[in-house]
Amino acid sequence: MEHQHQYDAQGRQLCCTPQEGKIYKDAGAKKLLEEHDHDHNDDDGHNHDHDNSDKTTFQMFLPAIISLAVLLSGIILDNFIAQKWFASWVRIVWYFAAYLPVGLPVLKEAFESIRKGDVFSEFLLMGIATTGAFSIGEYPEGVAVMLFYSVGEVFQTLAVSRAKSNIKALLDQRPDEVTILENNQPKTIPADQAKIGDIIQLKSGEKLALDGELISDSASFNTAALTGESKPDTKSKGESVLAGMINLQTIVQVKVTTAYEDSKLSKILEMVQNATAQKAPTELFIRKFARIYTPIVVGLALLICLVPYFFTDNYVFRDWLYRALVFLVISCPCALVISIPLGYFGGIGAASKNGILFKGSNFLDIIANIQNVVMDKTGTMTEGVFKVQEINIKPEFDKNELLKMVNALESKSTHPIATAIHDYVGEIDQSLELQNTEEIAGHGLKAIVKGKELLIGNFKLMDKFSIRYDIDPSKIIYTVIAIAYDGKFAGYITIADSIKEDAKQTVEKLHNLNVKATMLSGDKSTVVKFVAQQLGIDNAFGDLLPEDKVNKVKEIKSKNETVAFVGDGVNDAPVVALSDVGIAMGGLGSDATIETADVVIQDDKPSKIPMAINIGKQTRKIVLQNIILAFAVKGVVLILGAGGLATMWEAVFADVGVALLAILNAVRIQKMKF
Repeated sequence: MEHQHQYDAQGRQLCCTPQEGKIYKDAGAKKLLEEHDHDHNDDDGHNHDHDNSDKTTFQMFLPAIISLAVLLSGIILDNFIAQKWFASWVRIVWYFAAYLPVGLPVLKEAFESIRKGDVFSEFLLMGIATTGAFSIGEYPEGVAVMLFYSVGEVFQTLAVSRAKSNIKALLDQRPDEVTILENNQPKTIPADQAKIGDIIQLKSGEKLALDGELISDSASFNTAALTGESKPDTKSKGESVLAGMINLQTIVQVKVTTAYEDSKLSKILEMVQNATAQKAPTELFIRKFARIYTPIVVGLALLICLVPYFFTDNYVFRDWLYRALVFLVISCPCALVISIPLGYFGGIGAASKNGILFKGSNFLDIIANIQNVVMDKTGTMTEGVFKVQEINIKPEFDKNELLKMVNALESKSTHPIATAIHDYVGEIDQSLELQNTEEIAGHGLKAIVKGKELLIGNFKLMDKFSIRYDIDPSKIIYTVIAIAYDGKFAGYITIADSIKEDAKQTVEKLHNLNVKATMLSGDKSTVVKFVAQQLGIDNAFGDLLPEDKVNKVKEIKSKNETVAFVGDGVNDAPVVALSDVGIAMGGLGSDATIETADVVIQDDKPSKIPMAINIGKQTRKIVLQNIILAFAVKGVVLILGAGGLATMWEAVFADVGVALLAILNAVRIQKMKF
């Protein structure tokens, strides 16, 4: 059973430290971090946690500092200030004292790994190599190898801790408590106890814990936690506000509309939590590789030590054992099994910082190879907010009177076009009486107003009721709403939504990445082609049904090309399923979007599409760099070690040095500008 926080009558938290209490069980932060450690430990035998979570950096380095001090004093007594007493058992004990602070924890880890059934761990390799060095009298080298290995371990632990703290920061987006108004009196309660309909009082600088509706006249919010955008977002009365937003003004009131666990932020956090579970193929390969690679290397080390006995005349066991020990130190797969998952982890973190959420590291790999981006029009490349462009009413009709009737009838519809007409005309004339109101699917609306028939819709509606008109609808670019009154064509209204300000830049960036752009829309063909022409989109198709979109995507995939589809993730579910990567725009507006898509762009900006592709490419580049670096250096030094040309010092560089370089390279992605 999961731990439940305890609160007193005033709503104050009685259990857990404040830091621990901020990590929500609903968001799964603890589960994520525990799984990350457990996953890492089980799969590659290498856990960088070592109970260091509560230690300072100095405390983590203290054993290495003590070991270094004793080692250096021993080397000085050996080579620079020779002392007669520093010989025999005293010398052995001295170096053994230098070995213990750094060697004992590693030997303990090796024992624990063997007990759990993971025999060929990195800890065992280091234990064999250093105790072997002691057995042949190479005391300073044995201590030095373990010392540098331990220092490397601390640096690696710090790198993993930093990655984990980034995830904690992402998960820790909501306060544990909220202040609600009860009989107009403020009362603090646990956030997960707030009910739908409660009124939250949010002070300036406070973070909202649940989704709701703003009931104050207006408020300005920092939405950086959700969208990656630092620009304040001003909301008006009645608009939706989401968990994670920070109030920037005076006290505001928000009515709770969604349960704590169902908020958009909870779903986003759940998605980030699950992202670490879906591994990229490279990551999975490295894990499997490490399991096979390590025992093979141990076997080769045994062969290096023993086989030359049968082929050389002057076989010296000590020399060949030394070569085998060097070979073991070099062989540790640390650089690969730590830096590669860390690279993908960094890629997901970098994307999250920019308001792009990947459902798994596997999608970072897939999106890096995308050749086609197929996009919807409305809400993706355009604002999705329709505005009246032109009103063309015949002179024999009273324009103002007709528009009042149109506005009254359109108020019966929830279509965005109705909203556009209402915004243009204004308040509805309540004195107008509508009779026999009817919505004709796929055509428009019909009603009796002032005893005469009013028709509003497309030109198919005009044809259906045999209304004659003297214009060619195909020559009008925008969406057209035809109007007929008393059996006569009265004119038309054109409506369009505006292109997003970064849409053109998006297409240019896609072309720079050698990605083709295609627009598929159910909107009128003339509108779709007009928008595509303005943006420089390669191919555009309008008047499409969902099955038509599926056929168009199949057509692209039949050329053996990869496809990312960008849409709302709900209406276009069949296309999202068919595409290699489904990208959802407006993840903050739709629960179903978060459920359906592989990648969610939180702030509706199409410019995040090429950014997501670029993050995927950079992540893949860093992972490949680390693989090449590790294999190249280890390969060269392994050959030199087997031939007796590499000492323990080169072995330390091949293991710890390369691992540190790979880790530094992996965390670099979090600092990149995209």
